[in-house]
Amino acid sequence: MAHRRHSLEEPTSPPDYVFLGALLCVVIFGFVVLASASSDIAQLRFGDSYYYLKRQALNGLGLGLPGFLLGFFFLYRRLRPLAIFLLFASVGATLLVFTPLGVSVKGATRWLDLGFFSFQPAELLKLTFPLYVASWTGTNVRRGTSFFEGFVPFLILMGFVAGILLLQPSTTTAAIILVAAVFVYFASGARFHFFPLLGASAILAFALLIALAPYRMERIRTFLNPEEADPLGEGYHVGQSQTAIGSGGLWGVGYGRSTTKLRYLPEPIGDSIFAVIAEELGFVGASSLLFLFFVIIYRGFMIARHAPEPFARLLVIGFISVIGIQTFINVGAVSGVFPLTGVPLPFVSFGGTSLAVFLIMAGVIMNVSRYRR
Repeated sequence: MAHRRHSLEEPTSPPDYVFLGALLCVVIFGFVVLASASSDIAQLRFGDSYYYLKRQALNGLGLGLPGFLLGFFFLYRRLRPLAIFLLFASVGATLLVFTPLGVSVKGATRWLDLGFFSFQPAELLKLTFPLYVASWTGTNVRRGTSFFEGFVPFLILMGFVAGILLLQPSTTTAAIILVAAVFVYFASGARFHFFPLLGASAILAFALLIALAPYRMERIRTFLNPEEADPLGEGYHVGQSQTAIGSGGLWGVGYGRSTTKLRYLPEPIGDSIFAVIAEELGFVGASSLLFLFFVIIYRGFMIARHAPEPFARLLVIGFISVIGIQTFINVGAVSGVFPLTGVPLPFVSFGGTSLAVFLIMAGVIMNVSRYRR
């Protein structure tokens, strides 16, 4: 019995240092770029060029580093019985934005203000929902193969979480979480003939979203016909982002020398930070960052492939899918490949809650990497 306990709880191999190295490079890269992208705005608004950088370090690293270490050292198997409670807690926190504790910014109610601390509880769902789906499917094979015991409850659960997020509204966050959950569900062994039903449900939901919120259709029109878009409306953000990216050329205009980040480019420290990277560091700098993300995502899926049990494999697939999907959407939107979304670039954009959540995910992935089969 003692040997059995040792085999279950003691690491079997060293952690994935390639994953860790790429992660460390991306986080450092993010702080270096944020220092440049935010300095002029911070000086203008607060009289302190390092205001946003210090906030990112305090709120992002201050919570993210302990979260990373907890995720790394807390045995991942012990997360399975906690999954349902963590999901309920994050759903409850997300619902609190509709109370007096919620804060509305630019027409969206996504922030929760606790007085001493404010955060976006929807970011927590990126962590807890894939965790719960991995726990739910990883412990019962029939939930992937049975229509009534698995697929229907899965659709209901996704609809409930999506409904909460769409009320904020936080459409892209909902899409990222749901697509990652679908990856986990089908990786658990779900039958592929469920795909048409899932696709039909997604099309109906998309049509309903457009009918209820015309601004979503306006974003799609801007994406499909940028030459006809209002240059001072939806088309402005797209145009300025592409101008910044195009002006960077091969080597960029130089670190800290962006001409668009202060006066022209919307959200240069948030969802448009990749445009600042491309302008200042050029194709070489932007491609280097994308390569680091590729390494993180590739190594993440390799960790999942060699995970010792279904729950660990599905958990890593869920987390690395969230990271990969959000990176893909952010870069694609800023580059004009997708409609504008408003989601940050993982580990790089300003946002303490986002950075902390992604670092926790990375810690859990590193944890699983120590138990290769």
